[in-house]
Order: sequence, then C-alpha cells, then structure tokens
Amino acid sequence: MLGHLALLLLSAFSVNAATTCNGHAELCDKTFGNVTFVGAHNSYAVGVNNLAANQDQDVTQQLNDGIRMLQMQAHNQSGTIQLCHSNCLLYNGGTLQDYLTKVKSWMDSNTEDVVSLLIVNIDNLAPSRFAEVFEATGLDKLSYSPSSSSLSASSWPTLGSMIDGNTRLVTFLDNSADTSVVSYLIDEFTNVWETAYDLTDVSLFDCTVNRTKGDTATQMYLINHFLDKMVFGSPAPDIDAANVTNSASGTGSLGAHVDTCAASQGRAPNFLLLDYYEYASSAPLSLAASLNGVTYNPTSPIATPVSTSSAAASATNTGSATSLALFLSSSQVTAALFVGAGIALGIVNIL
Repeated sequence: MLGHLALLLLSAFSVNAATTCNGHAELCDKTFGNVTFVGAHNSYAVGVNNLAANQDQDVTQQLNDGIRMLQMQAHNQSGTIQLCHSNCLLYNGGTLQDYLTKVKSWMDSNTEDVVSLLIVNIDNLAPSRFAEVFEATGLDKLSYSPSSSSLSASSWPTLGSMIDGNTRLVTFLDNSADTSVVSYLIDEFTNVWETAYDLTDVSLFDCTVNRTKGDTATQMYLINHFLDKMVFGSPAPDIDAANVTNSASGTGSLGAHVDTCAASQGRAPNFLLLDYYEYASSAPLSLAASLNGVTYNPTSPIATPVSTSSAAASATNTGSATSLALFLSSSQVTAALFVGAGIALGIVNIL
C-alpha cells in the first residue's frame, strides 16, 4: 500500500516538473541568476520614423521572438500610469495596464517561460500604485516574490522551480520598491547593477559599473547595449548603426561588449538590453543561447526590421535638424527641446 502511494506521489511530481524552460530542457536546472536574457529597451516605444521609438515590433512579437526582459518607463498622467519616453508629449505608449494585459495573455499561452520586467519609475510612484495594475491584469498571481529584498546572483531559484510554482514573472523597480508592501516588486539596484546608457560613442561600451546600491561582486548585472546620436540636444536611437551594434562580433558590437564584460567580471551578463533587437537578425538571441550553454533553435524565424522610408533614411544620414523635424509634430519638437534642455541642466534623466 505504501509502495503504491509512493508511486502515485512520484508520478504526480513527474507530471508537474518542468521539462522545458525558456525553450530548453538544459535551462530548467539553472538558477535565474545564472542565465543570460535578451531585453528590449523601452519595449513599449514602438514606431517607424519616430525619433522617440526604440523598437519596431510590439511587445507580443518581442516575446514571440525570444525577448525575455521588457524594460519600460512609467509616468503618472492624470492619475493613470502611462508608458512614456522621457516626456508623454514626446512619446506616449499607452497605459501600463493595456501593456501588461498583453504580457499576461502571452504568458498564459506560454507556460514554460520565465519573463522579467524592468520598470523605470520616473515619477517615484508608490509600489501600491503598480500593484493595482498588476492585480487588474492578473499578473500578481504569476509574480515571483523573493525570500529577501536583496538576493545574490547565486541565490535565485531555478527556472524549473519558478515554472513549476507558476511564479514566472520577475519584476524589478528602479526606485521606491518595498517588498514589505508589495512582495513581488523587487528593488533593481540592490539586486542588479548596470553599465552606462545613452552612449553615442562605441568606444564607451565597457563594463564599468554605472549604477548600483549593492555588492557588484555578487549581484546580477545588466549591460545597456544601444547606441544613440544627439538630436535637438537629446539622445535618440541610432537605428542606422543597429545592424552593427546588435551583431555578434566587430567594433561596437554586442558580442564585443559581452566579451569585455565576461573577461572583467568572470561571468556573463544576466541581461542584454537592446534597441531594435531584430536588427542583425537573430545574432543577440544566438549569442545569449551560447552564453547559456544551449543552441539557438527557434521554432520560427524572428521578425524582420520594419522598412523605413528613403526620406527618413536621408534625414537620419544627413543629421539635419530641419529634416528630422519633418518626422516630429510641433508638440514633439517642443518636448524634445525641453528634454534636451533638461539633460543639459541635469534635471531630466533619459533611459
């Protein structure tokens, strides 16, 4: 009788145990802090011929293609959390709730994947405000709550255990997090350090610690690997360089940046944050797979870059403020100038 019961329990355990994690059986036994994930910088900021956009595929396509960290910037607009790029006049990507509803739908259809969110809390909103949105979308039920407000990279659970427990969403808040109030909104900089961002010179893609509140020797880390150019005094994505920036090798490439960091830190980065991730095709995803000790083998090809008009290309190549202004409304030009002035004065922070 006891033997029969043991077999039943073993069978139940086997049914529930994850066999594939983020596309690979080999990743199930790896801890979250020992996996490299490709991320979309300003994942909500989607557009063509728009200087404030950082992606040209929407969040559902990003997830379908293998993006597993979604970064966003949250602003308080008339009591609603909106996803805006530096200023809501410059780019308004809609409400956080609408965005997270799409994430929840995707996660419900893909139950063997762990996903991370990185929320830039630009207006220092209380964690309870975000919790309201998570509860409204149902993502609170999929969210992982750490055993401590600060975990070393080696102390995170395995992907398999997170999938088995259906706590597959890890959410970092760059400020104002308090796990005693909302257990699943995790303070970013006590758990993750970052390299510099908004760089306009590929020679600056190094592994110098730019922001942290913890011990960088034990924390996970994120490399900001996206190249900007200055427009109206503000950094804007250098989409013309994206094929090189996101490639696996060469000067200014993602591969070179990863190699620099792996050599200096003795371990691979945990998060690779990119603009226009699909430029250079699947190179970033293939690189991450290699770092994780698996082979990149997608079930379908990733999206191809959205074509830009020849006029847009001409405006970008000439660097003419007059030509570039053709692709911005008057309110966007005003917002861009305002943001540029704010950067110069040190009162506006762009990410």
